[in-house]
Amino acid sequence: MIEELIAQKVDAIAIAANDPDALQPALQKAMKQGIKVLSFDSAVNSQSRMVHVNQADAERIGRIQIQAIYEMIGGEGDIAILSATSQATNQNTWIEWMKEELKDPKYSKINLVKIAYGDDLRDKSVSETEALLKSFPNLKGIIAPTTVGIAAAAKVLTDKGLKGQVQLTGLGLPSEMAEYIKNGVCQWMYLWNPIDVGYLAGYTAHALVEGKITGKEGEKFEAGRLGEKEVIKVDDGTEIMLGDPFRFDINNIDEWKDVY
Repeated sequence: MIEELIAQKVDAIAIAANDPDALQPALQKAMKQGIKVLSFDSAVNSQSRMVHVNQADAERIGRIQIQAIYEMIGGEGDIAILSATSQATNQNTWIEWMKEELKDPKYSKINLVKIAYGDDLRDKSVSETEALLKSFPNLKGIIAPTTVGIAAAAKVLTDKGLKGQVQLTGLGLPSEMAEYIKNGVCQWMYLWNPIDVGYLAGYTAHALVEGKITGKEGEKFEAGRLGEKEVIKVDDGTEIMLGDPFRFDINNIDEWKDVY
């Protein structure tokens, strides 16, 4: 498909990758022929693109989930994290930012008792949630920064009648979490707004083609209703951050559950 796009002499290619490295030869060929290449949502490596459009800021993802559970449990009590795999780079980055947020003195009455791993498998996430509830009878909240984990935890809390006793937030798919937001087991949770990710990728592609940006750190451009965006350095490449993760709650879940 990329070879076809090169032959068509398109101005830009925006790609969400399943593998960061597999398309490097084709994407480098496109760039050598003057095509502007960017990735969005899921990045290709920095040698395969000019810039990456990230769906949300990793620091904000981590910090916001702690802020949410703090509000839900009234600022004190035991909490646990139900993650995917122990090797998942994105999960671990978010968890590090959660720990950083917890260093603030305002969280002195919150105790992170365990980080559990459900390996992004539904049954294992269910059993890990059950184990957390058994091991920590005073558990007040669970943060699950994984769509599989949060849905599994929500089902366990619903089945055990623990609504209001153990609070739940994290990152979830609206289609999978709608029933649990409606039944009150999860007051609200987060993910990204896929419409805004695509919208920003479109504006980024246009800015690259128009020569307003080249993908270098510090460059800025106007991205329509999203306002001014800046190219920042992340690891060995550059990225444009969409911003805070998007909040899903009782007020908007019906609108979003049919989207994704």
